[in-house]
Parts: sequence; C-alpha cells; structure tokens
Amino acid sequence: MEERRANIRRHDGRTLIAAACAAFAGIAHACELPPGTRVESARVAVSYLTIPAQIAVGQPFVLELAACSKQGPLPDRIRLDAHMPEHRHGMNYRATVVPQGAGRFHSEGWLFHMPGRWEFIFDLGSERLTHSVRVE
Repeated sequence: MEERRANIRRHDGRTLIAAACAAFAGIAHACELPPGTRVESARVAVSYLTIPAQIAVGQPFVLELAACSKQGPLPDRIRLDAHMPEHRHGMNYRATVVPQGAGRFHSEGWLFHMPGRWEFIFDLGSERLTHSVRVE
C-alpha cells in the first residue's frame, strides 16, 4: 500500500509540473499578436501597423492595433496619440479609436504634419507604451 501511495505522489508531482507548463504555454499563446511592429512591457504587448505602411508627411493614415495582457484583462477602452518629443507638441487632430473586439482596435484620423521623429503613445489602462518612428 505504501509503495502505491508513493507512486501516486510522484505521479501527482509530474501532473502538477505538466499542468504548470500548460498554464504558462496558455499565457504565451494568449499574447500571440498579428504581424506588425511589436511593443511590450512586463504587463502588456501590442502589435500595430499603419495603412499605408509608409507614413508620409501631411498624408492621413490609419492605425490598426492588437493588444494582449500578460496579467489580467485588458481595459475596454484605450487611448492612442502621438507627439514630437523634440518639438514638445503633438498632432493637430485627435485620432478616433474604435474597439473591434478581442483586443483589436481600428484608429483613423492620423496625420503627421511635420517631418522628424514622432512617438506613438499607447495608453492601455494603467500601462503606457511608446514607439518612435521617423517621418521624412
């Protein structure tokens, strides 16, 4: 009987390790994002792309964004913006953000009116991510 219990305990330990590995694999799977520029922190990851892919000065563009949380749920609303850090100003217009469900967002109304370094700002609840792009 004792030998049988020892086997069960060993089996339970292996089962626990397998369950933990599956849980971590599930977390990694939950943060798979579509192709695009990936930006991440310890808590969230985003992938974005612009349409057209090449941003031109004075030309409107669309931003498609996918986000996933590495810890807890994503906020229902996010805020997207951009600014030029060296010039200390942002865009002349506010882009609209429309949730598409499942961590996807469609945003229109983007226009970079000056050449130089722009910084996208992704506010996801308490998490803020940024990514710089150069527009010539």
